[in-house]
Amino acid sequence: MTETPIDPVKLEKLAEVAVKVGLQLQENQDLVITAPFAAAPLVRLIIKHAYLAGGGLVSAFYNDEEATLARYRYGSDKNFDKAATWLYEGMAKAYEAGTARLAISGDNPMLLANEDPAKVARANRAMSVAYKPALEKISNFDINWNIVSYPNPSWAKQMFPGLPEDEAVKKLADAIFAASRVDRDDPVAAWKEHNANLAKRSKWLNDKRFAALHFTGPGTDLTVGLADGHEWHGGASTAKNGVTCNPNIPTEEVFTTPHARKVDGYVRSTKPLSHQGTLIDNIEVRFEQGRIVEAKATKGEAVLLKVLDTDEGARRIGEVALVPHSSPISASGLLFYNTLFDENAACHIALGQCYSKCFVDGANLTQDQIKAQGGNSSLIHIDWMIGSGEIDIDGVAADGSKVPVFRKGEWA
Repeated sequence: MTETPIDPVKLEKLAEVAVKVGLQLQENQDLVITAPFAAAPLVRLIIKHAYLAGGGLVSAFYNDEEATLARYRYGSDKNFDKAATWLYEGMAKAYEAGTARLAISGDNPMLLANEDPAKVARANRAMSVAYKPALEKISNFDINWNIVSYPNPSWAKQMFPGLPEDEAVKKLADAIFAASRVDRDDPVAAWKEHNANLAKRSKWLNDKRFAALHFTGPGTDLTVGLADGHEWHGGASTAKNGVTCNPNIPTEEVFTTPHARKVDGYVRSTKPLSHQGTLIDNIEVRFEQGRIVEAKATKGEAVLLKVLDTDEGARRIGEVALVPHSSPISASGLLFYNTLFDENAACHIALGQCYSKCFVDGANLTQDQIKAQGGNSSLIHIDWMIGSGEIDIDGVAADGSKVPVFRKGEWA
């Protein structure tokens, strides 16, 4: 029997953390899981722990990289304006009925790198439109949801191209386990402590009630106005269904909703963005009254410009997040080509859709009220990194006075 490069004890701990910390799955609550085909070992462990926790019916849906490539290589052109609307409508109905949601990431980040970018953009737009009713239940935090990751061999080979597959998978698995805090004796207790620290940061920011944040550093002089009645969150949060969960594992950020019409200045990315098979590097954009009016990148610029033309909200931002440069993911020195990890290595902003939960009394606000208070609406939500050890951030009060928030990439 061949020994697996993935530590089975830590994989089991990750499954337990996904259910007990990530989801806090409730008794008799149903669960929908989506995962890469390669992640079946983790899916099976999560299903086991979901049932042990007294959960309801668990339904798992798999995607397969070879099946995805077959569409691009053999599918007819008109295929690329279609999506499985029936599937996403079913998911939306499940979430309306209180079903929890768990996604396992781990697909090859460069899977579509050699496919026609126009077809990739069309397929993604069709999927975004079809998925929007389900996505709104997640982005509005109607239900408890969570994302964890599995060390898929195709992802590992992208990160460690010079290593044999088993060694690459082991290195990626160890990095995932460390970032997810399951390399500890008691991961559930470790998450409790970490959540308390993030809650303390969020409370400090909420007490300050800043009107804006001012980012300065190499290639960056950006003022991000904050939405009226914005609220900072980090770590564990309580969904509208009353369940306190950790949506992202790992997470190192505290985040809120910027004002979609009050972002001005210029900013340069500090890490590459891996987006649907394309690496977009050295992004530079300029904002006027919240809208990106100039954008360029040294690599992947054509894809970036297509993203910005997705819809009216794609040129505005829906999230601003603060992450210290000394975060464990940053300290690892690894580029994961996976936003779930890379966004937790640096302060970041997200193009597109805002989170309605990042408002005071957000659960009771209508979409029109969220828009009036500065929240953005879009089919996309794409995080990219703007923080580093050279970035300073000041909180700007309503009277224009400033308070240091970050100095040289660390909490001030």
